[in-house]
Amino acid sequence: MSEPHHHSRRRHRRRIRWGRLLLPAALLILLVIAGYRLLFRAPEQKQPEIPDPPQEESTLSPEEQAAAEALRSHAERKPDFYTILLSGVDDHNGGSDTNILVAVDAAGDSIYGVSIPRDTKAIIDGKAHKINYAYNSGGTRLLAQTISRQLGIPVDYTVQVDLQGFAALVDAIGGVPFDVPINMNYDDPYQDLHIHLDKGFQTLNGSNALKVVRFRHNNDGTGYGSEDIGRMQTQQAFLKAVAKKVLTAENLGKVDDFVKIFNTYVETDLTLGNLAWLGKEAITMGADSIEFSTLPNSWKSPYIYLDAEATLALVNEHLNPYVEDRVPEDLNIPS
Repeated sequence: MSEPHHHSRRRHRRRIRWGRLLLPAALLILLVIAGYRLLFRAPEQKQPEIPDPPQEESTLSPEEQAAAEALRSHAERKPDFYTILLSGVDDHNGGSDTNILVAVDAAGDSIYGVSIPRDTKAIIDGKAHKINYAYNSGGTRLLAQTISRQLGIPVDYTVQVDLQGFAALVDAIGGVPFDVPINMNYDDPYQDLHIHLDKGFQTLNGSNALKVVRFRHNNDGTGYGSEDIGRMQTQQAFLKAVAKKVLTAENLGKVDDFVKIFNTYVETDLTLGNLAWLGKEAITMGADSIEFSTLPNSWKSPYIYLDAEATLALVNEHLNPYVEDRVPEDLNIPS
């Protein structure tokens, strides 16, 4: 297994057709696919964007030299730690419907995903918007930049999964046993979406899995009581169930089926070598190493406001790819 190419400025991109709702179960599956299918290579680590120092530091004053060194130290990366933004878009409003920032800490044997509420307040092009507007305004690139600016950390790579691709993935692993948390009764003729599922433990096929992770509230307004927050918690629990099902001997033998799904429904800027290395790490760590949470927040119409202090603590504990802790000045969370 080769080491990350720290000095390479070249980035290869793998572009495959994509569409709509992100469900990050696909990340684990595509990593498993790659880990079994490809040669193992470490991903090329994206270098932090910091000002270049003067050519001759000897001309700097002692104070300037100390400041330059502090800046370099603050941007030093941890080994084998990468951030991957998993996001999807809603065909009806042009914005991203679900966003999860995943930190893969291969050295620390952990994978941590943080859901970013779609109504989170963000400053985009100098104006206040809900964060899911970023995709509509500038695609995945602007969305990643917006999240990176708010949290004070880089987004190294992006992955997206199509609505139909997610259903195909769930069906390919033989469905997923899951405890549906509440009765779900919702109809949206505009989207031809009809969700009618009873509360309780059951095996979900691809179609029903989509309904569970898309559900926000019932026709009469009842449901989670917190709509997107409740939905994100259900998504996170479902992803844990998917991870356990994927990493069974039965499903690890379905590589060819997974590859076909991946080639049809996934778009990512991770190279095949990146995926192979990450796949090996995911398999080695296992499903129990995967955790999820939601960015700390409070709701005040029309936005969800991030709790700056609690968000900083979460970033430093789980998401920070740098050796040094981030400080409040690194984050840009609008009030």
